[in-house]
Amino acid sequence: MGRVPCFALLLVLAVAASCLWGAKQASGDSGKDMLDVSKLEMFVDELPDMPRLQGYGVKDDLLLPGNLTVGMYEKFWKFHRYLPPTRVFAYGLSQDSATVPGPTIEAIRGVPTHVTWTNHLPRRHILPWDPTIPTARSSSGGVPTVVHLHGGVQPPHSDGSAIAWFTADFAAVGPAFAGPSLVYFNRQPPGCLWYHDHAMGLTRANLLAGLFGVYIIRSPELERPLGLPYGPTFDRSLVLFDRAFRTDGSIYMNTTGNNPSIHPQWQPEYFGTAIIVNGKAWPFLRVSRRRYRFRIINSSNARFFRLFFSSDSGLRFLHLGSDANYLPRPVHSRKFLLAPSEIADVIIDFSEASASASASAVVLTNDAPYPYPSGDPTDELNGKVMRFVIAPEREDDPSRVPRRLLTLPRPSVHRAAARRYIAMYEYETASGEPTHLYLNGKPFEAPATETPKAGTSEVWEVINLTEDNHPLHIHLASFVVLEQRELVELDEFKACMHKANDAAACKVEEHLKGGRRRRVPRYEQGWKNVFKMRPGVATRILILDHEDNVMMRPLKLVY
Repeated sequence: MGRVPCFALLLVLAVAASCLWGAKQASGDSGKDMLDVSKLEMFVDELPDMPRLQGYGVKDDLLLPGNLTVGMYEKFWKFHRYLPPTRVFAYGLSQDSATVPGPTIEAIRGVPTHVTWTNHLPRRHILPWDPTIPTARSSSGGVPTVVHLHGGVQPPHSDGSAIAWFTADFAAVGPAFAGPSLVYFNRQPPGCLWYHDHAMGLTRANLLAGLFGVYIIRSPELERPLGLPYGPTFDRSLVLFDRAFRTDGSIYMNTTGNNPSIHPQWQPEYFGTAIIVNGKAWPFLRVSRRRYRFRIINSSNARFFRLFFSSDSGLRFLHLGSDANYLPRPVHSRKFLLAPSEIADVIIDFSEASASASASAVVLTNDAPYPYPSGDPTDELNGKVMRFVIAPEREDDPSRVPRRLLTLPRPSVHRAAARRYIAMYEYETASGEPTHLYLNGKPFEAPATETPKAGTSEVWEVINLTEDNHPLHIHLASFVVLEQRELVELDEFKACMHKANDAAACKVEEHLKGGRRRRVPRYEQGWKNVFKMRPGVATRILILDHEDNVMMRPLKLVY
């Protein structure tokens, strides 16, 4: 059974992260020099707050469009105080100030942010690569990169297409390259987004190397009346990811693929042994006994996080938003699941901590199997995320949580202009090893078959014919999950689909009759740009106009 964690519909059908491009090839990799991270003491490094860049200008009390130049640099980064420095790729205003994750860009709703992305990366990648999968490559050397603002609704030429890549000094560019300067109009509702590399075939390697960061759109006129926690101390981003390391501190990745006779290096998943938050392994954060807002982003390649505090801590989550959008009302949870590329916007009220917890500390923990949902259980290492050290005395807290948040458009299914079936296929060898994955049985380079008209909405039935949970991401739009239904007589339906590739002809509606309906969690019932597609399930979504090897498809907007 092969697994690739994420899908996406790029302009719109695009997929997250599953290929590698890079450095020296090795004939094999025994892992003998892999670091035993259990020897690293947990909770010794304080949680970093990444640098904040103002994505707008101010003159005479007026807001003006912002102009930033953000580079991609090779440098060394300390993931743990007792780990040797790690060679990484990092975003920043300069090599010295570049960080992993990159700086947080703070934009204002309705005020454009212009970003010129510059590539200062070396001729060779720091991670392995596989020449047998579709990959952005330059005959003159250099690491191809392109930045995608995940969750952003902007013109397609600023979306960061996988084939709009470029290398250092523009020595080579992809076929869709239109220049390094992108404009984000920020016309969408306020919320948390993130930016990351999206170069064809390199997304996984470039993210593993460190190319990602947070982007927040704020709207003072809409958000200040809500009274939520505000300011750099009480409104924090938590970027979660996993990494494995060699004893010299370098990022570890096996150089031999699980199906080497076809793909010598490519592997469908990556799981690290250390859990990293904001660039530090198992950090801690000192907090007061009051409300804090955390924008939690899963930037892992394949790892799901199911986050919770111990039952005796007294702590819970109050969800304000999911992905880039607010929920209509706050929703409580004791535990929630976060897929790769997914974002949870939550309040944690540390004044609710039990006396025993606040006297010492509480640990944010994770129990999501990997691969999710049927993989290995978590252990003492990957089952812990970070520690909160809670001050003993209650602090005055002017913040509040209103009963209602922001009003966004309600889904109107009856106004949908079209209905489409999107099928996720996985192809394997006779021994069950994955070779490639397609959407609707077509590779990325095939002409667009999804051609929605700009300004309309559509209903899509996304049918997961693989054996794994795949987070689906849609570019340049938001969607609402209407329902999830299990397919009955699944093997029969799969056989028909692999032969005919036609859901209607294979009588999908007949296979959905009597199928179990899966409830969408309340904290994910708003507008989304990522949702977890269960295996053997058809997920119906309403899309509103507003990865690799190579599970993504182009979507052509028709005007």
